[in-house]
Amino acid sequence: MKVQLTVHEQYKEIEVHVFTDAYTNEVEQLMKTLKSPKISMIDGYNATEIRMLKLEDIFTIYVEDGKVYFQTAEEEFESKRKLYELEALFEASFVKVNKSTLVNLSKIVSIQMGIVSTPQLLLDNETTIHISRKYFKLLKEKLMMGRENG
Repeated sequence: MKVQLTVHEQYKEIEVHVFTDAYTNEVEQLMKTLKSPKISMIDGYNATEIRMLKLEDIFTIYVEDGKVYFQTAEEEFESKRKLYELEALFEASFVKVNKSTLVNLSKIVSIQMGIVSTPQLLLDNETTIHISRKYFKLLKEKLMMGRENG
């Protein structure tokens, strides 16, 4: 990929032009990254406080008993948002791995492929997360694993 930057006083706002011969997974990821809001913190709730959580401190976002939670290294916090809202908000940093869990891409250590069972993710806090076969392809695309399907 070639990147070119032009700085000139005639431009009053940032313009991005993408030139390509085909709409590949790489182009799709680039477009999503450019369009996604740059959010670095989110509000998490527990019994005594509202904590502003840094995205890089969140390992997983999951649903349990109809409530959405953020898992950090030390604690868990409830979210006031729905899982689908958080998935859209953080699509550049998190990936859905099953119907109730989003995982921070930067926290993934390995994918453990079971012979009989379904694959699991190992996160750097030693948590393992079940990967649904339905979301496995999306995970591989987000991690840019394997060959490009361009």
